[in-house]
Amino acid sequence: MKVVILCGGKGTRLKEETVVRPKPLVTIGNRPILWHIMKYYAHFGFKDFILCLGYLGDMIKQYFLQYEMMNSDLTIRFSPQPQVQVHCSQTIDWQVTLADTGISAMTGCRLKRIEQYIAEDSDFMVTYGDGLGNVNLHELYLFHKSHGSLATVTGVRPLSRFGELEVRGNTVTSFREKSQVKSGWINGGFFVFRREFFNYLVDQEDCVLEREPLEQLAREGQLKIFKHKGFWQCMDTYRDMEQLNAWWQQGNAPWEVWQT
Repeated sequence: MKVVILCGGKGTRLKEETVVRPKPLVTIGNRPILWHIMKYYAHFGFKDFILCLGYLGDMIKQYFLQYEMMNSDLTIRFSPQPQVQVHCSQTIDWQVTLADTGISAMTGCRLKRIEQYIAEDSDFMVTYGDGLGNVNLHELYLFHKSHGSLATVTGVRPLSRFGELEVRGNTVTSFREKSQVKSGWINGGFFVFRREFFNYLVDQEDCVLEREPLEQLAREGQLKIFKHKGFWQCMDTYRDMEQLNAWWQQGNAPWEVWQT
């Protein structure tokens, strides 16, 4: 099954980093967040990726074209005939389709423009190129198949940016700093769609996945929620990037399931 990753946005809220590279190439540890996302999907056996490129998309193409060389030891012979020997130490068995979906296209338009790469009568997964979680992707897909609707969205409860208070009268009965919010669900990505969903999209740059297409699905009762109460974190801001890096460097990254 194909995994489509939306990689084309300009990431303006992280402009400290994205002025020189696309957000999916912003690093956690010494690897782009895009690598972490793909490594996570591959752990569950989903290794066939379509990347929807846009802003600075050539840099993402170069990353994968040079992946083996940049992630391996090299022996370079300069004479009499120049030669490079690559000592592959970190091989990956992924297939990656790099699709240019336009500089200014919105998320729905980007999806519509990769329709040709999705086989007939096939389900496909979609996620964002800036979000990590420990969603059980096997359970997500089984849930999607069980309800028969066109689409599944993973609902998450993000970490609160502020201390969460429980209050009785004028007395604080519980204080939790930056805990996971207890009520309400937000779109965490990690979608699964039936191929018929492309009929809800148009090849117009202002087609936003999260607006009319998903709103129409909801009105028709064709959108189901997979409730994920575990870890989830997007990388919207510089502070988000620092937090993800801190978890990684401390060896406490909840999405690093491939090590267990």
